Amino acid sequence: MSHHAKMIVDKDFVISTIDDRIYGSFIEHLGRAVYGGIYEPGHPSADERGFRKDVLSLIQDLRVPIIRYPGGNFVSGYDWKDGVGPKDKRPSRLELAWRTIEPNQFGLNEFVDWSRVAGTDIMWAINLGTHGIDEARNILEYANHTSGSYWSDLRISHGYKQPHAIKTWCLGNEMDGPWQIGHKTAVEYGRIACESAKVMKWVDPTIELVACGSSSRGMLTYPEWESTVLDHTYEHVEFLSMHNYYGNHENDTATFLGRSLEMEDFIKSVAATCDYIKAKKRSKKTMYLSFDEWNVWFHSNEADKKIEPWQIAPPQLEDIYTMEDALVVGCLLIALLKNSDRVRMACLAQLVNVIAPIMTENGGQAWAQTIYYPYMHASVYGRGQALVPLVQSPKYDTKAITDIPYLETIAVYNEQAGEVTVFAVNRDLNNSLPLEVDLRSFGECRIIEHSVLENEDLKATNSSVQPNRVKPHSNGNAKADGSKINAVLGKASWNVIRINVL
Repeated sequence: MSHHAKMIVDKDFVISTIDDRIYGSFIEHLGRAVYGGIYEPGHPSADERGFRKDVLSLIQDLRVPIIRYPGGNFVSGYDWKDGVGPKDKRPSRLELAWRTIEPNQFGLNEFVDWSRVAGTDIMWAINLGTHGIDEARNILEYANHTSGSYWSDLRISHGYKQPHAIKTWCLGNEMDGPWQIGHKTAVEYGRIACESAKVMKWVDPTIELVACGSSSRGMLTYPEWESTVLDHTYEHVEFLSMHNYYGNHENDTATFLGRSLEMEDFIKSVAATCDYIKAKKRSKKTMYLSFDEWNVWFHSNEADKKIEPWQIAPPQLEDIYTMEDALVVGCLLIALLKNSDRVRMACLAQLVNVIAPIMTENGGQAWAQTIYYPYMHASVYGRGQALVPLVQSPKYDTKAITDIPYLETIAVYNEQAGEVTVFAVNRDLNNSLPLEVDLRSFGECRIIEHSVLENEDLKATNSSVQPNRVKPHSNGNAKADGSKINAVLGKASWNVIRINVL
């Protein structure tokens, strides 16, 4: 195939109306995500509650629709009651998941307050490791019941008369993992998740629940875990979770850029397992997926081994992201959108300091990492309908992955705004890629903007000293000719082409 690419999209061929929650994120009590991240009393930018306004500004620009909290591995040993009530009476605890000290100065109510300022909903994960059914019903009663019961009245006594109305709840975290506090077999977890789901919906029938899928595709119990867990929980939950991280341990960029194909395979195989249980149960209900942990994660692995235990908020999992990482995150976002008929929620893990698009200095500044930009572009401009992409692209092979298209792309139609946005990655490390987008069903088109994220140095990073070393520009070359868009995508580039179709 010649070295150019083409995509045809039609507004009548729709993958899904995208659930905005596909652009969610994740904040865990891990490293400096909370303390020194979103919460730092005494910081020059902190408000009266200790919320860093410089961090909030960066988060608000991302338009994050939902955030999973408070973990993660952390949640399987967490007692939420330690983090409510007067701060001077809250205990410090040994935090066994990450071997730190948790001071409990930031908890449920603080996170609710913070989320409202940030403009995001909450996906709360309950402890099904050391706790169980009582944990599930009591925290829900505290958070969502109006008044007149022990736990709802306790919330009111803490200064919150109105219920928090948290609608999305995770039934534990990675319970298939031997590293998890309270690790369970699939049958053990399926039973406790089923019984917890039942009582939670008796307390509040309006909530949505997420059951734990496998911790990664590489688990030896995958996908039997999914099958067994859903056997127990299928009629009680709305979502099954997925987790996976991607790295470039071999320093093989060409393969690294193809990892999004593995994400798509993972999604399709989990969806197939869900559909097997649907058929087995003769159910009319479709199980949706919550890919509530995904990101690039590998840079900090060696540094984390050297951290002394039992500190408060040490710098853990502080990956410094490169230009090539941003390309991979862009490809992963496109993979999620291409499967948005089943993936209704997803969480970039995590949001601040811990494998995150946003970094801070304690007492200092905050800045955007390279991966911030594709995440922001997708969240801001990827609202509406994901259109079926008919793509012709040259391909390449690596030792690990074959048939990797140089072009990774999808188009999103926002009818209300009269706008089509094309997200496109050119995976070619050496050559630009001419692209034609045929929008034949839209009529006359006009280019609004063609943003490009690129850098000659694929290992380039941002820092407090050079916060804008890797940053998108709006000098892309896309042109419209009737209903056809032509652009030349620079080598190793992330592209956002916004098109007016009114």
